[in-house]
Amino acid sequence: MIDPPVAGVRPAVPPRERQGPAPLPVPAGLGRFLVLAAVFVCAACGLVYELELVALASYLSGDSVTQASVVLSVMVSAMGVGSLLAKRLRCRPVAGFGGVEAVLALVGGSSAMALYAAFAWLGQSRAVMVAFSAAIGVLIGAEVPLLMTLIQRIRKQDAGGAVADLFAADYVGALAGGLAFPFLLLPALGQPRGALLTGAVNAMAGGAVVLWLFRRDLTVRARWLLLGANVLVLALLAAGTVLTEPFERAARRAVYGADVRVAVGTGVQEVVVTGGAGRSLFVDGRLRVSGRDALRCHEALVHPAMAGPHRRVLVLGGGDGIALREVLRHQDVAAVTLVEPDPELVRLARTDPGLSALNGDAFGDRRVRVVTADPFDWLREAVRQGQGPYEAVLSDLPDPDLTPSTKLYSQEFYGLVRRVMVPDGRFAVHAGRTSVRPRVFWTVDATLRSAGLRTAPYWMAGPRGRGFVMASAGQRPVRLELAPHGPRLRSLTAASLRAAGRAAERERVTGLPASTLMHPRYLD
Repeated sequence: MIDPPVAGVRPAVPPRERQGPAPLPVPAGLGRFLVLAAVFVCAACGLVYELELVALASYLSGDSVTQASVVLSVMVSAMGVGSLLAKRLRCRPVAGFGGVEAVLALVGGSSAMALYAAFAWLGQSRAVMVAFSAAIGVLIGAEVPLLMTLIQRIRKQDAGGAVADLFAADYVGALAGGLAFPFLLLPALGQPRGALLTGAVNAMAGGAVVLWLFRRDLTVRARWLLLGANVLVLALLAAGTVLTEPFERAARRAVYGADVRVAVGTGVQEVVVTGGAGRSLFVDGRLRVSGRDALRCHEALVHPAMAGPHRRVLVLGGGDGIALREVLRHQDVAAVTLVEPDPELVRLARTDPGLSALNGDAFGDRRVRVVTADPFDWLREAVRQGQGPYEAVLSDLPDPDLTPSTKLYSQEFYGLVRRVMVPDGRFAVHAGRTSVRPRVFWTVDATLRSAGLRTAPYWMAGPRGRGFVMASAGQRPVRLELAPHGPRLRSLTAASLRAAGRAAERERVTGLPASTLMHPRYLD
């Protein structure tokens, strides 16, 4: 039973914003244009947050396909949730939009620092990535219904026309954000500062709409609350910008230890050199070279390939120069071509005292020619131009389980390598850590075989369990051996190499399909 209203007493209802046409400080046409301009800016900022999460998660966790899939699927589904939640704010679209933009600016702007902090101090960042993707998605999803209401408040028009105008501004803004992130924000500011600056732009765009254009729709209390919230958000983002460098130093110490000597974003990857004499090299957070095992692993990669003819040698990757150092220990090598996609890594290997000590100043040898190029693209051009042939080829590339490198472990890549080799040339491949993902190792072996190469797998036991595959296009089976008159090795003998081959064969996994560009099996 519903009690009748008491005479003289008005029912308590929450205060609503002014209804009807919005009293703007500018003509309606200009006001509508300014709202669409705000849509453009907010859409650009939203896409920057999305790309920043994908990029940083890929740097920290590898496998960019998985990271992009998780971020995009979580964010898009959360946008749907945000659109539904925005229905509760339609009675207060101005205050609702102002609050959403302030929170989005803070969450999106701080997301890079939060993700890196989780990786540095907690050891993982997947849960934080999902949480930020969901939060940002909900807030972005709430924008569109509120902006639609604001546009209709300025001037009523048919729903189809309003939606077309809104989405046109939104999509073009997304294009601007998508281009600004890789070509401007990332190279000029880096991940944390780029996200913080984007958050500040987001806050100012949202604040301008509600605190100036629609200020007459707000109560005095709501106006001061939104002004205070935006000032607080901008202050926090500014503080984060000031603290970015000490934060990054502290995070690097947590990840790499207290002896970080060089840390640089090259535009291709993050390179960190640690140790009093630069004895360790990390690339995108993963140990690439350590003074403890650099000698052992590179001797195992290089010298079995040098057992045959080796006057002309091709090194794919290996920008640290350590594989190059081992090649040059063979005095009868006439020429070495090294193809490395990151020129900054080569520069560090030439100039940093620790790295140059590890590689023995190999880049100063007159027999060395360095080419800055993607190895796949370079091989394709080399085949087209008839370069080579090379008698020994070495693949010193990132592990095959990282998505950007899967094409460098594909059937197509190995087919190109075969075409720049002499018929009996030897091709040595670093095939990943056997102690962690043995199926990846045997997929490399299966892929080499699918390209018409004979193989001889071998791995070096130890904490990191490095695996290698020797391959050849010749008709005879590949033998694991060392050059009879080669340099004296410190960690590898002919007997230990043969034992490494027998150890690998005992663990062989058969029946694995080859990895191709269209079906990268290393992601399975």
